[in-house]
Amino acid sequence: MIKMKRKNKMNDKSILEIDGSMGEGGGAILRLSAGLSVVFNQPIRVYNIRANRSKPGLRLQHLLGLKNLAKLTNSSLSECEVGTKEIIFKPTATSLKEKLDIGVSTAASIGLLLQPIQIACLGFEHPDQVIINLHGGGTLGKWAPGLNYLKNVTYQIFKKHGFEITIDIHKYGFYPKGGGATTCKIEPPKKGLNPINLTSLGNLDVIEGKIVCSNKLSNARVSERIKESAEAALKREISISTHIEYEYVNSLSVGVGISLWAKSDTGAIISSGTVLGERHISSEQLGRNAVNKILAYIQNDIPVDNYLSDQLLPFMAFTNSASKIKVAEVTSHARTNLELIKMFAHRDFAIENSENYSIIKIN
Repeated sequence: MIKMKRKNKMNDKSILEIDGSMGEGGGAILRLSAGLSVVFNQPIRVYNIRANRSKPGLRLQHLLGLKNLAKLTNSSLSECEVGTKEIIFKPTATSLKEKLDIGVSTAASIGLLLQPIQIACLGFEHPDQVIINLHGGGTLGKWAPGLNYLKNVTYQIFKKHGFEITIDIHKYGFYPKGGGATTCKIEPPKKGLNPINLTSLGNLDVIEGKIVCSNKLSNARVSERIKESAEAALKREISISTHIEYEYVNSLSVGVGISLWAKSDTGAIISSGTVLGERHISSEQLGRNAVNKILAYIQNDIPVDNYLSDQLLPFMAFTNSASKIKVAEVTSHARTNLELIKMFAHRDFAIENSENYSIIKIN
């Protein structure tokens, strides 16, 4: 595994300039850049932050992520606030703090807030464990990985390849009030990270899933109807056993979400991602929507879903040897992530396109 030589003095490397409007131009550029900045001990200036969004500049979740990353790693962060369009981040860490407490006053995505922190932890061997307590925030939300998805898909893949992250969900939070409560434990890797080679889906034994629903929807049997619909849809399309659980929870805002996943004998874990309920979508349709998403991958022998590819690429950049994954499509997020990784790691990548899939390889 690549290990950067760290010194106890201010980083004297030249600042790497990063245009935040490149590629998909969203918050992922900032999250990845900040995490990789620490991993590769590389000062950065990010400008035009989220320039392609309707509300450009930092949102609260980006601000919290940056400030807590700086706190965890004792790094230097320029003055910034919600709406700031340019930041300078200078990593100075020789070790990580063992504990971090983060308060989140909105439904900002906990999964996205954690991303730069978990990337940064790849560059350290100590301490043995970093514990992050999050008070507030969203555990399931649009355009973000839900925590059940991270817990059962992303972090399971990480663990198989040498990087262990666990997350305990004490309370769920939905948009717009959030109010989640979680504990994340990250074990910085002691040994080299194993390369990822996920190019075949292989055989599946069971499709598992978790439905989370606010207590206020229990009288309408929302979770039960989602589960029944999903199981019926799977039975019609594929001969495989299912195990889908549901849970009614106390939450500040009303919400419902479902994630389906399946483990294969090749080490892959394919998933629907997190599918959220909306006012115009019935419980039955929500269940079918989740099934359609996971079946699209299964029926086309795709071992890495679009959401997982975004999470795996930074990890792949930090392994000693080449890694490759097979995806249904190379998303704009993935292309932007690859360009950023090349800036920091100076590793080449290749994309091989076929009719129904693409292979992404980091050499």
